[in-house]
Amino acid sequence: MKPSLLSEKRHNPPAATVLSKQSVGQTSRRLTLAVAATVLAFTPMACGHQQSSQTAAQTPVSHARPDPTALSGSGTFTPPDPASKSITYNPSLAPPDAAVLASVTPAGYSPRTVATLVVAGLLPNRSYAAAAHTNACGPTGQDAGLHYQNRIDPAASPQAASTNPRYANPRNEIWLDIHTDPAGQGTSQTTVPFGFTDRRPGSIELHEATATPTAPGQAGETGAPIACVTLVPSQ
Repeated sequence: MKPSLLSEKRHNPPAATVLSKQSVGQTSRRLTLAVAATVLAFTPMACGHQQSSQTAAQTPVSHARPDPTALSGSGTFTPPDPASKSITYNPSLAPPDAAVLASVTPAGYSPRTVATLVVAGLLPNRSYAAAAHTNACGPTGQDAGLHYQNRIDPAASPQAASTNPRYANPRNEIWLDIHTDPAGQGTSQTTVPFGFTDRRPGSIELHEATATPTAPGQAGETGAPIACVTLVPSQ
């Protein structure tokens, strides 16, 4: 019998998910079908969207029409490679053969988004801080940019990420801190009270910290990135 995942659930916990390195493709296909159904439900209000990016001086919240696009990413971690969508920057904490599956999906017609992260093959019985970032993964962990924020902290910059809990919090960002079981598997899910318009996240990064802090001056600080999975529109 395959081991069940030990889930760390932030909001509205999902049913337990089992992901093995051998079943990433099958699990990804099931998730894609679920995501596609959500997208079809939103098709009448679909609109164009732009490439994900976020800079500190942008206006806080766009008033553009909601973007119903569901995002997902999956694969096994590889060493840094511009062509890879799943990258490890720290093989001792995120082994190259570990598997990852992520989704960011609109929820209903209200401004809500459900994000899910599933991993297998990471270190056993360890917690990892994880969050959505503004850009796609790249050869370095910094290529993913800042944490994605619904309301952008005007004081933040690539050299000084937001640590103000007014902006760096699990309702304005997408936090997916995850804990693995003895087999190195884990799942995490969160629901945030916002959707996307002309901006959307480009990736999910795992960090060396075991939890995302919330105190002023430390909020959102999770240490060096150790792995990344790029999010793309689900087909």
